[in-house]
Amino acid sequence: MRTLCLGFALTALAASAALAQTPAGGDEATQLLQNAPPAEHAPAHVYARPPGATPAPAPASDEADDAASDAAPAKAAAPAKRIKRNAAILQALDKVTAETLRFEAQVNQPVRYKDLVFTVHACEDSAPDEPEPGAYAHVEIDSQPKAPAGQAAPPPRELFRGWLLSNAPGVNPFEHPVYDAWLIACKTAAPGS
Repeated sequence: MRTLCLGFALTALAASAALAQTPAGGDEATQLLQNAPPAEHAPAHVYARPPGATPAPAPASDEADDAASDAAPAKAAAPAKRIKRNAAILQALDKVTAETLRFEAQVNQPVRYKDLVFTVHACEDSAPDEPEPGAYAHVEIDSQPKAPAGQAAPPPRELFRGWLLSNAPGVNPFEHPVYDAWLIACKTAAPGS
């Protein structure tokens, strides 16, 4: 790469020297500029237009307007918003005992499964214009063992905070040596529950 850049720089210096020695528009200077490497491989300041050279004519304004109107995309409709729900349906697995539990967690109401405490902060279904239907839940999972009788519970420790996706459980997965958890769906809670 350095050799290539050095070659471009030397060619540009030779062209600049030839331009300085010949009058503007001279045949020798024009030939040197035409034989120079393409400008896309070297910095723009190396291949400056020689003094006295005229720029290429601009297209007529009617042609430019037609080209701009053909290239302009039609106004895109505003994307639909995701549907917010009041509850998430989660499934948890105890890897040691192979026990699974599917449960509903209301938004912002903690739910306990063994030593884990799940708090769903948001649950949304995909918008109608999204290519794949699915559910998305922002979940916080804390570890808090149950307190022995007559003693205070230990403080919770955050294990996971992020989005769980029903159609892609491997994206932002909850990783724990004993437990596994994933989102099944979002649902609107029944009134009065």
